[in-house]
Amino acid sequence: METKEQKKKRIIMAFAGVCISGFSVGLFRLSLFGTDPFQCFANGIANAVTNVFPIGFGTLYTIINLLMLVLIFILNKHYIGIATFINIFGTGYMVELSLYLLGKVIVAPGIVMRVVLLLVGIVIICFASSLYYTADLGVSTYDAIALILRDKKIAKFQYCRIATDLICVIIGFLLGAIIGVGTLITAFFMGPLIAFFNEKIAKPLLFGKKQNEWDR
Repeated sequence: METKEQKKKRIIMAFAGVCISGFSVGLFRLSLFGTDPFQCFANGIANAVTNVFPIGFGTLYTIINLLMLVLIFILNKHYIGIATFINIFGTGYMVELSLYLLGKVIVAPGIVMRVVLLLVGIVIICFASSLYYTADLGVSTYDAIALILRDKKIAKFQYCRIATDLICVIIGFLLGAIIGVGTLITAFFMGPLIAFFNEKIAKPLLFGKKQNEWDR
């Protein structure tokens, strides 16, 4: 039976995971090496939509996620929880905030700093994703897709994630989003890195020695 301490940990991990994930996207953008695959997809949509309707990225990101929420509800509503709604209504604005704050500190970064920003961004977003995956209080609408495919025994999570990431990159590219080396790296390595952080950090953090109880 779950303890009160574990419930507190779940809430903290879910909230922290979503906020850190949004902040990491700011690092990606500042590196100028491309964004993660879903942000690439969202940027492509933004290119197509904002030419007709002048709305901010945060608002558009929220709309995209609300539409995807309907799909996830139909496929498997288990993955919809408090973290899902924090992600929907907070991530886009967290990206804008992180870009504003980082832009004040890091002005015109050189190539070395850009590489550092990219690498740190990749590690942080994978770590953040593992936190709210393991908290099991809902995940982002995009993250839910790979998890649902895994549950349907299509393939292991990391391979499902690679497939969905590549699809997002292709769609984003076709809609005019900038594809960089960072986009391609995350498309192939986010799935395996998230799986690594799940096993090595997130699960032990939540369950301690009883981490083997987690079996989904």
